[in-house]
Amino acid sequence: MRKLEGKTAYVTGSGRGIGRAVALKLASEGARIVVNDLDASAAESVVDEIRGQGSDAIAVVGSVTEDGFADYYIRSGLDRFGGIDIIVNNAGYTWDALIGKMSDAQFDAMMDVHVKAPFRILRAASEFICDTAKSEAEAGKDVYRKVVNISSIAGTGGNVGQLNYSAAKSAVLGLTKTLAKEWGRWKVNVNCVAFGLIETRLTESVDDKKLIEVDGNRVSVGIPSKVAESFARMIPLGRAGSPAEAADGVYLMCAPESNYISGQVIVVGGGISF
Repeated sequence: MRKLEGKTAYVTGSGRGIGRAVALKLASEGARIVVNDLDASAAESVVDEIRGQGSDAIAVVGSVTEDGFADYYIRSGLDRFGGIDIIVNNAGYTWDALIGKMSDAQFDAMMDVHVKAPFRILRAASEFICDTAKSEAEAGKDVYRKVVNISSIAGTGGNVGQLNYSAAKSAVLGLTKTLAKEWGRWKVNVNCVAFGLIETRLTESVDDKKLIEVDGNRVSVGIPSKVAESFARMIPLGRAGSPAEAADGVYLMCAPESNYISGQVIVVGGGISF
């Protein structure tokens, strides 16, 4: 039997990249997935992949930063699957600049997507989780739930040009450790996975500037080739990780073997540390 059979997992930002890999990994172990992305076609494509491998999924399209979205997202999953077993707060992006050239909008955008959005989603899930955990305890049932918040080595050690992103990803650590203490009595394991250099469109080597639009903002993606090469040389394993390898790290914190692990920050970065 697959280890997550019958579980329902909510994975934000799961239309592509790491989020997609996480959704597919959890689904391969039997979880039903509440997919989320800004891009409807990307989200629906992941739903089709998940159904193709024998699990089930729905797509809830929209920005995690929108007012009211968190409640809508959680309610959509409950209406379809009836439960909350795993929440992976993965949605996010970077919008870099040195501090002297960083706007308030850039700083606020990183706080909104990386800190406020996970807070809102977890708050939206809290009533169901707490009420259900109480009922399970009264019935003598031993049920564990999982929250995995996504951070970065920029949040554990800082990174030049990413003051906004680093500050937000550092805040995720405090959110994780506090919620682990609040929800421990409900048998919820709350952990954080901090990624190093993972191969996605945000970190791919580029020679020419590339732009994408996120929530109405045009932001640069990719890392200059020479910078990417020097960063890779800092990694003890000598290379960037793949989205599938990143997803494996998240899965470890969702599997039953992590039932006595909570409030921790796990770095998935090929040995790099700050």
